Amino acid sequence: MEKKARTILQGLQFKLTLDRLCHQLIEEYQSFENTCLIGVQDRGARFAERLHANLQDIVGIPNIEFGKLDVTFYRDDFRRRSTPLIASKTEMDFSIEGKKVVLIDDVLYSGRTIRAALDALQDYGRPKTVQLVALVDRRFNRHLPIQADYIGITVDALNEAYVRVDWEGLNSKKDQILLFPKKEPENLK
Repeated sequence: MEKKARTILQGLQFKLTLDRLCHQLIEEYQSFENTCLIGVQDRGARFAERLHANLQDIVGIPNIEFGKLDVTFYRDDFRRRSTPLIASKTEMDFSIEGKKVVLIDDVLYSGRTIRAALDALQDYGRPKTVQLVALVDRRFNRHLPIQADYIGITVDALNEAYVRVDWEGLNSKKDQILLFPKKEPENLK
């Protein structure tokens, strides 16, 4: 039985948040020359897919480089969990050597996933720069000195709380961000 959740963002506000993030990226990267978008598997990759599609529509550039990065075996807790982590597929058929990388994740919480992503990126070259986009920034309880350059929404929540992003057509009937009073079991993350 699912715990009662509070909806933080949905509908028009959700769409406007995505549009704002796209326009902020366009201001920074303009034609996206020598720039690639990389979503952190698996939930960040879903967000990255949506941003990528929206950016291509807005700027009219059909070939903005895009990849999905799995960080499972770069995580510092991958052997410490009670249930094994399930790896996703990395889908990056390009080098990031000398490129501007836009790293994308859905929820920034402790910073550990992003640290793992930065380690994993090194297997694909040395980027010129890396900037982070997070749809949700849970700014409290950060374990590492990592912050997003672009933030959709900031959520202040107790440590026990869990933030989940649902995507229309993928795992929900509508785009929404939910706040649960307690974390979901590890195997549902």
